[in-house]
Amino acid sequence: MDVKTKLLFQEDSYLKEFKAVIERIDSKNNAVFLDQTAFHPRPAGGLDADRGYLVLPSGVEVRVIDTVLLEGDVAHIVDNIESIDVGMEVKGVIDWDRRYKMMRLHTASHILAAILYKRYNARVTGGHIAPEIARDDFEIEVENWKNVLREAFEETIAIAGKCIDVKIYWMDREEALRVPGIVKLAEKLPPETTRLRIVEIPGVDIQADGGPHVKNTCEIGELELIKLESKGRKRKRIYYRVKV
Repeated sequence: MDVKTKLLFQEDSYLKEFKAVIERIDSKNNAVFLDQTAFHPRPAGGLDADRGYLVLPSGVEVRVIDTVLLEGDVAHIVDNIESIDVGMEVKGVIDWDRRYKMMRLHTASHILAAILYKRYNARVTGGHIAPEIARDDFEIEVENWKNVLREAFEETIAIAGKCIDVKIYWMDREEALRVPGIVKLAEKLPPETTRLRIVEIPGVDIQADGGPHVKNTCEIGELELIKLESKGRKRKRIYYRVKV
């Protein structure tokens, strides 16, 4: 994710509150741009947007109802922009319950993708993670695709239960792209930056990824398969969620 704003969640996915300075305001879109943020914007990484609120110097709380990538920057869409001025130092507060569910699903999606990639060379063709449900699309052509996805999902649950620490670090782009399987997207490469953020689940998966994840696979908790769909000859979709 190559943006102007410093992305605090890339260094600490568990950061619930942070301080930042308002750099500019887009009144037309009720958008506030900060020098740094812990809010994860949509559509980056297929995750839904973080929500929460900004606490102004006066103590007034302004709700952040959406967070989006806009003009190469992170826009915090607020419900009331009238009391906000450029140069203000504000405190950002993340809706943690919402974020944490997406983190758990995000890490689970990496495990699922790794299993299908290793066994069937299946690449990810799309997906979306919201707090309530996740969906992943895979480029896979096998007759018994439903059984394949079910088995991969059951294995995802088993691997998550092994309590593996999730490692996050940075690598030079050229070095990273030489790692087999580090990109599992069918039609997309990582951003054109000199360094890439790497998410590794040792012995399971390694991917270039810019989004928030849990620290240990045990945090994923209990997963539930919702449904399977065929979206074409090679495109198969799976929906799942965390139960609590």
